[in-house]
Amino acid sequence: MAASAHDEHGVAVHVPVKGVSMKRFLLAGLLLQGVSCLLGASALHAEATLPLIPLPVESRPASDSLVIDAHTVIGYAPGDTAAKAAAAYLAAEIRRSRGLSLAVSSADAPAQGAIMLRTDAKDPVDKPEGYTLDVGPGGVRISARSDAGLFYGAVTLWQLATADGGRGRTSIPAVTIRDWPRFAWRGLMLDVARHFHDVAEVKQVLDTMAEHKLNVFHWHLSDDQGWRIEIKRYPKLTSVGGWRTPPGAGTHGEPRRYGGFYTQAQVRDVVAYAAARHITVVPELDMPGHAQAAVASYPEIVGVTAEHPKVSVDWGVNPYLYNVDDKSFTFIENVLDEVMALFPSTYIHLGGDEAVKDQWKNSPSVQARMKALGIANEDALQSWFMDRLGEYLGKHGRRLIGWDEILEGGIPRTASVMSWRGVQGAIDAAKKDHDVVLAPAGWMYFDNLQSDRADEPNGRLSVLDLKRVYGFEPVDASLTPEQATHVLGTEATLWTEFIPSTGHVQHALFPRLDAMSEIAWSPKASRGWDGFLRRLPAQLRRYAGLGIGASDTAFAPAIHVEESTAAVLASGRATVRLDNQTDFGTLRYTTDGSTPGANSPAYTGAFKVRLPTTVRAIAYAPDGTALAAVRSRTLDRASLLTRGNGEFTKCPDGGLGLRMPLLPDLGAMDTAVYDVDLFHSCWLYPKAPLDGIARIHVDMARLARNYGLAHEQSKVVSYPAKTANGELEIHQDTCAGALLASLPLPPGSALGERFSLDGDLPASSGEHDLCLRVTAPIDGPLYGLGKVQLLDPAMKKKR
Repeated sequence: MAASAHDEHGVAVHVPVKGVSMKRFLLAGLLLQGVSCLLGASALHAEATLPLIPLPVESRPASDSLVIDAHTVIGYAPGDTAAKAAAAYLAAEIRRSRGLSLAVSSADAPAQGAIMLRTDAKDPVDKPEGYTLDVGPGGVRISARSDAGLFYGAVTLWQLATADGGRGRTSIPAVTIRDWPRFAWRGLMLDVARHFHDVAEVKQVLDTMAEHKLNVFHWHLSDDQGWRIEIKRYPKLTSVGGWRTPPGAGTHGEPRRYGGFYTQAQVRDVVAYAAARHITVVPELDMPGHAQAAVASYPEIVGVTAEHPKVSVDWGVNPYLYNVDDKSFTFIENVLDEVMALFPSTYIHLGGDEAVKDQWKNSPSVQARMKALGIANEDALQSWFMDRLGEYLGKHGRRLIGWDEILEGGIPRTASVMSWRGVQGAIDAAKKDHDVVLAPAGWMYFDNLQSDRADEPNGRLSVLDLKRVYGFEPVDASLTPEQATHVLGTEATLWTEFIPSTGHVQHALFPRLDAMSEIAWSPKASRGWDGFLRRLPAQLRRYAGLGIGASDTAFAPAIHVEESTAAVLASGRATVRLDNQTDFGTLRYTTDGSTPGANSPAYTGAFKVRLPTTVRAIAYAPDGTALAAVRSRTLDRASLLTRGNGEFTKCPDGGLGLRMPLLPDLGAMDTAVYDVDLFHSCWLYPKAPLDGIARIHVDMARLARNYGLAHEQSKVVSYPAKTANGELEIHQDTCAGALLASLPLPPGSALGERFSLDGDLPASSGEHDLCLRVTAPIDGPLYGLGKVQLLDPAMKKKR
């Protein structure tokens, strides 16, 4: 049997227990859950009054307060190095966020009004990473049994001191807090292989992780599209594998050469920076699949075939695998030696996901190796591959963790599992006594868009909204208490195919990372969605004060018209309804062209407007914080007859799956984006009012078809073209309905180019869906639909 312990980096591991009954361990765990439930009443009271995320285990507010100003001193006991470090961090954070430079000094006894930090072996909170925080009119006292606990106590105090988002002097409420995390693994993964984020950007991520009490930074350092870490023994991994020539290179702002990598000195700097914030950096080198950058660098060593590919420019799944011969393993082990010298983490992530095994199946040498080893199939070969590397890591005191595909051929003996394809992989592994981390795509993939709004930037069109993130529960109900001890925690993941810039990173992470941090830290019984929303405005103010571009999607007003477009055009009137994704806050609006503010009419129900008009709306929190930027919708004949990107729906047999930028490596947040169906190149314009319509105007763009679809390539549908370059076909009602127009696409293949198409439509009446379908060859560019405008004869004359 095994019990949960913590390694030197704060991550739970399972170690043999001799002479101690497992029943006692399980009983202790159940008692701890009971204590958390009893403390829940205090925590629930605190969530309405204290601006803290994640929610503490126990909070007891008082009626007093304490002023923090330029005269406040942060103190620590002489010789208490942990307290000194936490004090220095707290002072730096307050200086950065409030502009206050607080003195930090050692003292045997706290002065009146001072902030005192102290390591105390007898602190009442005896849980790993736990702390005690007392705020009263006489000052602040933070104590903990561990370095990490002191640090998290300082983070909580920083949150109390920055809730107004302002600068200078502030007042914080008196409170007593006893707090510790629910899970030992509270992680965030950043993919820097698809889009490179430099050291400064990585440190910004680490800063915000610390402010959310997250403690594992999972650094995805290699993939088909780039190798990002210097390996001195194999310099071509970065000189070749670190760079690619992107589609549309050198045009429309697309770089001629894209890439970058971290030197070993930079890696050490990042690891030390993270450690100072009690964050363990877990590196990931993906294998045996997602290996194209490595194979491009050293095909003669690690390649399965004789091919010499370039670093991939295609997102998705690519065919290149590591070989399974001795020279390939020698290469991998040499790389791991340098990686282990740079990263002190117990865990090393070796991927294991999406390994298309065609190259192994078609290689006589690989098949001969399988036969010699007695391995029945390629899934089992991957298990053997990972098991061998897990054993190598084990000899160096490390542990392998991989994505849940490593279960498919039989889980490697010493591996831990990170479950991304839902939660079943974690359940299966935990039931086999393997440690697991939950990072399921349906709850924790932050490259999924936060809404279906047209003003969301590029990303995956599967919506992952704030409430769904907050509702995730890492411990499945099917696990026994003993099996549940194998759940190390949870992790948010940010894959970066569509996250090319700091602005994109911030928009994708915040405030969804707040929801994730509360899942990872706070007791399940005391968490609540309504209380979380009440505490979130303070966090939005902190973001604004720190210049972090958090998404306002969850609170952004949506402006709906209740009637059909045809009815509005016929009557010249519309009924307008407002809402937002969370139903939180007060919506205020105007219809006279002015910008809405705190004194504008509050929305209480649907209202009537006469065309033409522009409705503008904004959302405010109960405390007066503006929750989202103003959103507008113009209601006139031209706008009602126009649909833009984000307003099209999927065709019956298709699915709009991605929101793509004009070119793959453009970094601006405000670049044009296009919703695409990779398999069908088809869109629906829903409920088009065709009475009196004579023409159609379409804005389009030629996009990169840079997707590795592997075995799904056969699903890409080709529609018969009637001209050399294909057409945009417009069908009525369904894609098999009457052909209303066929607009030839312009010649050329240059990517990133925008163009317009115009054509006549036959006379029709009523409302009809319009199917817009591209018949261009599927081995050429993708096409994006930007805007479709229906024109009546009068509008035709205006153009």
